[in-house]
Amino acid sequence: MSTTTLTPAPTDSVPVKAAPGGEGRIGLRANLRHISALVRRNLLQIKKDPESMFDVLLMPIVFTLLFVYVFGGSVGGSLGGDRQDYLNYLVPGLMAMMGMNIASAVGTGVNDDFRKGVMDRFRTMPIARSSVLIAKIVVELGRMLVAIAILLAMGFALGMELGTSVGGLLEAIVLAGVFGAAIMWIFILLGLSMKTAQSVQGVGFLVLMPLQFGSSIFAPTQTMPGWLQTFTDYNPLSNLADAVRGLMMGGPVAHSVWITLAWAVGITVVVAPLAVRKFRKRT
Repeated sequence: MSTTTLTPAPTDSVPVKAAPGGEGRIGLRANLRHISALVRRNLLQIKKDPESMFDVLLMPIVFTLLFVYVFGGSVGGSLGGDRQDYLNYLVPGLMAMMGMNIASAVGTGVNDDFRKGVMDRFRTMPIARSSVLIAKIVVELGRMLVAIAILLAMGFALGMELGTSVGGLLEAIVLAGVFGAAIMWIFILLGLSMKTAQSVQGVGFLVLMPLQFGSSIFAPTQTMPGWLQTFTDYNPLSNLADAVRGLMMGGPVAHSVWITLAWAVGITVVVAPLAVRKFRKRT
């Protein structure tokens, strides 16, 4: 009588699902390794789809030229100067705006990944759930830095003058990046909560427009109605724009910097855990 040996079927193609609570046993080094791998994955996506960088490459140029040459004469006059003075006022404000506009892309990207099933695949892996979202933020921060570099290059090409020092400029970039990363958590939560990428864009637009134009990004707030000035005083984008402007052009910055950092920390502490929890539970 012959004996038949049964060989177990290979299971390489079967996704291994992390045990409940397994994320808590993942160490810092492993977590950083997961984030690094996911960052590479997201960068490869950009490499395969270079058109996804069009907003980063073109938005700073379009906004700078549009506002400087359409509104620069009149707003510059209200500042007691000319178009050149408005350029020095506008570019730091646009730096504050870059994070908001690019953050909206994070929400649509996360929503689209869920629609394609990519996020479901990630959740079957024994990796920290937060690493997936943090990797998204790291890549978008890189895109934001590219946009800021183009914005500054455009500003200096048009004659912008740095009123402080290179150190102040670098501090302004770091502050804009910190606040931008905090705002990205809001849009990630929005992307996880809405059903379609179109709805994320629609809601994001309704959030962005009042915050951007009801601030000191594009024009001084002194000539605005009293009720709108009250809104701008509490608008975090106004504090960020004033802080960046002070770090680059000179003037008092302590109050605006601390308020901006308080907003960034508060948003991250409150929204980041909600986004991670939503990521775990979404189907």
